[in-house]
Amino acid sequence: MRRQTFGTQMQGQDVDSASSRFACKRLLFAGLALSALTACASGGSHHHAPKAGRGVGVLLPLTGANARLGQEMLIATRMAMNTPTAPPLDVHDTAAPGSTAATAAQSAVSAGDGLILGPLTTDDTAAAAPVATAAHVPMLAFTSDMSVAQPGVWTLGIAPEQQVRRMVLAARQQGRQHFAAFLPENRLGHALGQALQQVCAENGLQSPQIMYHESLQASVLTGLKTLSAYETRAAAVVQPQPDAQPEAPKVDAAVDPANPDGAPPASSDQPAAPAATPDFPAPPFDALLLGDTGLQLGMVINALTEVHVDPTHVQIMGPGLWGAFATKLSALQGAWYAAPDPASRQAFVQQFMARYHHMPTPLADLTYDSAALVKALDQTRPAGSANGYSVQALTRPEGFGGVDGAFGFLENGKTRRDLAVFQILPSGGSRIVIPPAGKLRRSAN
Repeated sequence: MRRQTFGTQMQGQDVDSASSRFACKRLLFAGLALSALTACASGGSHHHAPKAGRGVGVLLPLTGANARLGQEMLIATRMAMNTPTAPPLDVHDTAAPGSTAATAAQSAVSAGDGLILGPLTTDDTAAAAPVATAAHVPMLAFTSDMSVAQPGVWTLGIAPEQQVRRMVLAARQQGRQHFAAFLPENRLGHALGQALQQVCAENGLQSPQIMYHESLQASVLTGLKTLSAYETRAAAVVQPQPDAQPEAPKVDAAVDPANPDGAPPASSDQPAAPAATPDFPAPPFDALLLGDTGLQLGMVINALTEVHVDPTHVQIMGPGLWGAFATKLSALQGAWYAAPDPASRQAFVQQFMARYHHMPTPLADLTYDSAALVKALDQTRPAGSANGYSVQALTRPEGFGGVDGAFGFLENGKTRRDLAVFQILPSGGSRIVIPPAGKLRRSAN
């Protein structure tokens, strides 16, 4: 009878308060769901976010245009979580019909996941981040665009800011003080320019000269002439006068002015010495950041030669994307780019190829790293805690080991990367000239 009374109360019918309180106590002692007890005590039902547990939400495009990439990234995630005691993965397809990154993040939060890995793109991260931060669930996104990073949301991709910071600090150690940038008018160009401005300001360096150009040869050449102060430098060059004959000094007639020591005259068939080429003054910067690739980079290289900007006076720097075609960049010999040491990736590549018989994409590195991080934190979580994904644990000073080298997180959402500096060789290709700084740990365990 009392059970019937409690049931009718949950349906909103009028019952006396004593019976209602007694029924609630029966539920408590029976160990029934906490949500039912709360609804009973308050006289109604309310929505409460579930308490975050060990589960890990994974947000990837598993269908649609990026399905193949998303599936490979999921494979790498599962490779890293290869122990029976690893936290459970709660996988959500951000490209499924009717689904978005925001709804996928909401599903992960509703499931009680304690951490979210993903989503993939900048736009998806911007959409999903408010859901995760409102629920206080940390998010490790796979984009390299640090503009979407914020407290509680970290971007795992190797960002332009990380590359620029590594090269600027290395150039500064070599005595470079005046930085400039000649960059394409696109998203990457502006990210590189903003990074250079920020890093120079942080390190007390003079504000860099930054110029953006369109994808036309005329725009490239005109822009570089302006940036390098070409006209002013050209006017300062003293041109030789090969036709002017200096007046012969008056000497004793017994001495041959052309042969004062009486040496035998030179053979008339010997070639004349080449005329000296005037030295071109250096540009008003000693380090120049570029951001072009492909055909546009070829136009920039030609224009650099024409305006006399060369490695004799200027340290050329570029994006890590140059590493993919460094064998074709012999014209930029001496130039730098910052990237992970490929040797650190070999073990992961071998393991992946042994299982799946093809090379993993660079984005698979990121999902593997994020999952390995999760496993490491779960294994060291404090006794009695639901999970080890606190901000304090995620931002530990020593960072984490990764497929592409060590990395770490700051509380403001920024990600640190331990990158090497590569130099383009005269014959093409590149070599490491400045190894990773080693300020972050090499192992996540």
